[in-house]
Amino acid sequence: MIVRHRSLLILTSVLTTGALTLTACGSRDDDNKSEGGKKTTVVIGVDAPLSGDLSAIGIGIKNSVDLAAKMANKNNEVNGVTFKTQPLDDVANPSTGGQNATKLVGQDDVLGVVGPLNSSVAQSMQKTFASANLVQVSPANTAPELTQGAKYATAKSRQFDTYFRTATTDALQGPYAAQYAYNTLKLKTVYSVDDKKTYGAGLARTFRQEFTKLGGKVVATDHINPDDRDFGAIATKIKNSKADFVYYGGEYPAGAPLSKQIKDAGAKIPVVGGDALQSADYTKLAGKAAEGDFATSVGAPPEKLDTAKKFIADYKAAGYKEPYETYGALSYDAAWVIVQAVKQVMSDNDGKLPSDPKEARKKITEATQKVSFNGVTGNVGFDKYGDTTNRTLTVYQVKGGKHTPVKTGELEAQ
Repeated sequence: MIVRHRSLLILTSVLTTGALTLTACGSRDDDNKSEGGKKTTVVIGVDAPLSGDLSAIGIGIKNSVDLAAKMANKNNEVNGVTFKTQPLDDVANPSTGGQNATKLVGQDDVLGVVGPLNSSVAQSMQKTFASANLVQVSPANTAPELTQGAKYATAKSRQFDTYFRTATTDALQGPYAAQYAYNTLKLKTVYSVDDKKTYGAGLARTFRQEFTKLGGKVVATDHINPDDRDFGAIATKIKNSKADFVYYGGEYPAGAPLSKQIKDAGAKIPVVGGDALQSADYTKLAGKAAEGDFATSVGAPPEKLDTAKKFIADYKAAGYKEPYETYGALSYDAAWVIVQAVKQVMSDNDGKLPSDPKEARKKITEATQKVSFNGVTGNVGFDKYGDTTNRTLTVYQVKGGKHTPVKTGELEAQ
């Protein structure tokens, strides 16, 4: 998503050059002692919306990466290394995300970054990270062009060797929702709405393409501003269109009031959307109007996966006040990708990181491409574009005020 899903203090301060006494890319902590001596500190940057409308999802990302770092340290996953995180708030704003990328690149001990949430923010960060060979693993970006280029439908082309994601793309998610709506729900006409952002517009477009291919009819295509909350006019248009349902490409802060106002206008039809609607805050904002709405999301429900049981238990035991939300499991896996890449680089370099930070980052990026492990969300690995090889998707329906999984699988070949 997200493009895809509270104010927070920045926890980690910039390390000074004088503190880099063990290696040029690590810091010495007096309390980080092992039998072999001091440990190297590796910082994993985290970029997400930690305040503002999307903070519920962003904080879930931040907490899950923090948990991964804690578990790596507890289990001594990488001998001689202590992992720390540095979360930065992008407020879901591309400009702020770009500034955060520059900050993270400027710190030699930052050897990987998890994030961002929003595809539009990712677009402002990719080039900066690529110029510094700093690996970036998003748990939530779903816009296909981030990995495969603007012409991904006809001529795929890898965009940045430093960019990876554990979330699958809207090239699959949009069509998956279309197949479910047409084949399973037997809905034949749709009113398409999007928020004009990279994620929302792209998701709605891939949905419409598949829906019409299947035989469905798009009765109208409309757009809203993501910051608007008064949708009375478009709700009336939707009611008058007599469409079977609405497909919304966008995020829950606008999607929830849109759903409520559609029902208030008299159109008792479901709203279907993507992973940016699959948040507890969607049902909080829409209230009873959310009942019966649908949202697709990337991956399988963590609560249904044996591989996620330990993550869920560890998250609860860690005492985080906020839920891990839509992308928690994918965020944990994204952080673990970086942990495993660091581990591989050290294994290939006599148990230590290259002394040159630039070389360390380059080697970690190269190792990331080859990472493969059984993670919280299943098998974690990447194809030649940097996309996850796990293409599982899930349809959720709001039942009793909660998003309940109703179907998990992969896009059917046509």
